[in-house]
Amino acid sequence: MASPLTGETRHHHTGPTPGAIDSVRIERLRGHMTSKSDFSEDEWAQVVRAPFVVGLAVTLSDPGGPIEASKEQMASIRGAMNPPSREELLTDVALDVQGMTQKREHPLKGYRPAGGGDPRQALLEELRTTRGVVESKATSEEGAAFGRWMVDVAQAVADAAKEGGFMGIGATRVSDREEAVIDQVRAAVAGTGEAQA
Repeated sequence: MASPLTGETRHHHTGPTPGAIDSVRIERLRGHMTSKSDFSEDEWAQVVRAPFVVGLAVTLSDPGGPIEASKEQMASIRGAMNPPSREELLTDVALDVQGMTQKREHPLKGYRPAGGGDPRQALLEELRTTRGVVESKATSEEGAAFGRWMVDVAQAVADAAKEGGFMGIGATRVSDREEAVIDQVRAAVAGTGEAQA
């Protein structure tokens, strides 16, 4: 376009932004919401299984019988399909989980916690790694929402079945060991913004 004052031709710059701003930050500035398409297949599988990793960590913290485990598993599924907010990232995870359950597939199918030590610690390490994957792709608001969601799932799983006692007599809703794991989940997702709250 020629300047009316000088007659010089000016070129409108439409290429990449100069400087050290990476493409993720540019997309965030443009209002891009993080979705499934922003992740590799392996990263996405890890993000989708996160609510179930959380649920398994809580269940293993204070294992009950098959009825309690079943109730806690159902709480994981319900929590994974009902995110507390509607960020596109959370909605995409919930929709994938819903699709998998309709096909009778489980997001943990084939998953084994790393290492040979305490599986609860391996599950929490998986959650920390997942937090890093989410933070590398998502906005800080989306990361915080994801972290809050994982803490909500942990609480729902802990609330799903009474622990201890005999036939429900003397049982507590959430055991001390489950509370400890919920705190560990909160710490594992603490890097995702306000998940600590």
